[in-house]
Amino acid sequence: MRIAAALLGLCSIFGAPRAEAQERVLRLGYLFSQSSQLGAGAERFASEVAKRTGGSYRVELYPNGTVGGEVETAEELRQGHLDIAFITSAPFSGIIPDFGVFDIPFLFRDARHAHAVFDGPIGQDYLRKFQQKGLVALAWGENGMRHITNAKRAVTTPEDLKGLSMRVPQSDIMLAGFRAFGVKAEPLAFPALYGALQSGRFDGQENPIAVITASHFEKVQTHLTLSGHVYSWAAMIMSKSAWDALGPAEQKAFVEAAKAAGQVSREVAGRAEIEGVESLRKAGMNVVATVDRAAFERSLQTTTAEFSKTFGAETIRQIKSVR
Repeated sequence: MRIAAALLGLCSIFGAPRAEAQERVLRLGYLFSQSSQLGAGAERFASEVAKRTGGSYRVELYPNGTVGGEVETAEELRQGHLDIAFITSAPFSGIIPDFGVFDIPFLFRDARHAHAVFDGPIGQDYLRKFQQKGLVALAWGENGMRHITNAKRAVTTPEDLKGLSMRVPQSDIMLAGFRAFGVKAEPLAFPALYGALQSGRFDGQENPIAVITASHFEKVQTHLTLSGHVYSWAAMIMSKSAWDALGPAEQKAFVEAAKAAGQVSREVAGRAEIEGVESLRKAGMNVVATVDRAAFERSLQTTTAEFSKTFGAETIRQIKSVR
């Protein structure tokens, strides 16, 4: 119960809940900093909940992985030890295998394609899949298109990746994809990533621009490749116990607040794709703006065949065909 104890400790630091009648305090954890896309979404969620419930609920925010890595956070939600979390896609292919399909490299053309998928029937179907693990997903948000950084050399083709050691999220699909490129890919929880790059344990990593800038990876990485190889979604998720404690009107208010939060996270991630890249370039990173996407897809042919067996060729075709 290390996480529960940590949360109690934080409550003592930040102060006990206000004694106003009818107010209930809920705790929301997320992995990145307050200036990140998740931070912006969490702030909006908290303000929208307060407004839409007339101050009956107050959402306390715990950024920077205070409640642990995302695998751990998801488990805390499942057990009801945490009320809400804004979690990225990274851990979910290992928790709900169906979600692994979205981790297939170069599945999405761009963020607009991904938005059309997640906002449409496919996305709504997958939003309900969280119920398999006793979780209630309120709305989709965004982590962003994932891009490659490293401290060794510019990366334009799959051959440039061969031999590099890279941290990849705890996703079997992403691990398989990068290993197909000849990368020495290993998983590592995000809170330990900066130190691992600084020490040279890994040559590189991959994350959305908003994460790269908020985490100041430019201090420990030299090269940035705008590969856009995976779209990393996020979701505002509640524990079932916290959700069930809400009345119907309150549940509607929380869903609407989550939708607003998700939109904000998309906007911040989108701005980072422009403003963040320029700031990283000014900070001294060498930026490769385009990659040979066809070459990367050819390198994945054997692995992609395995993905088709796992998730179904028709499922992959439907996702790719969305406009």
